[in-house]
Amino acid sequence: MTPALSIGNIVSLPFENNFDFGVGPEDALVYTLNLKPVYPLNLGKVNLINRFILPVIYQEERVEGEGSEFGLGDFTYQAFFSPAESKKLIWGVGPALVFPTNTDDRLGVDKWSAGPAVVVLAKPGPWLVGALVQNVWSYAGDSDRQDISNTFLQPFAAYTWPSAWTFSVQSESTYNWKTEKWSVPINAAVTKLVRWGRLPVSLQAGVGYWAESPETGPEGFRFRLQATFVLPKLF
Repeated sequence: MTPALSIGNIVSLPFENNFDFGVGPEDALVYTLNLKPVYPLNLGKVNLINRFILPVIYQEERVEGEGSEFGLGDFTYQAFFSPAESKKLIWGVGPALVFPTNTDDRLGVDKWSAGPAVVVLAKPGPWLVGALVQNVWSYAGDSDRQDISNTFLQPFAAYTWPSAWTFSVQSESTYNWKTEKWSVPINAAVTKLVRWGRLPVSLQAGVGYWAESPETGPEGFRFRLQATFVLPKLF
């Protein structure tokens, strides 16, 4: 999913399923279900786009003797303030907050973090192009865990045919300023907009490749399956 739904005046509920392989010395599988609801509020000439990200994670044993783990990762909230009348060039800016909701040390960083987030996109004809950039710094949390200074960069491009099929390419790169390490997956996906009764649903299947990752990170290919439900606004 591109960040387009993050600043549009619609309600969406994506269920993003990621399968990453080759994690750690034991070449573990890590499965992540990202719940990413988006709820916009109109504030006159400005929309406040509320975006929430909650990962549910199952990971196999990455290091011998560690064991597998299942639980919640860290919760992220993004608030984008976007001009309500934007047409050709759409943008949003606001804070990003990360909360240590991880149920195990292996599934999160045990730090409270915050920083700015910006998203910009353009829609020339059937194309959708843009980028989301975010940087967060830790300000509280477990003093025994490493402080956080992470940049997230997500450039994206998508082309939609009249048949409601979409092909997209994007990356969800992270740079850790403390370890000076990149995590760079390159993702491609096809998406089809369908209806389940009266409910519009966007179905996506994608494949990616880890061009760069830390020594303990994933390697090789990754897979993604996603269903995004477009819902009516309640208020």
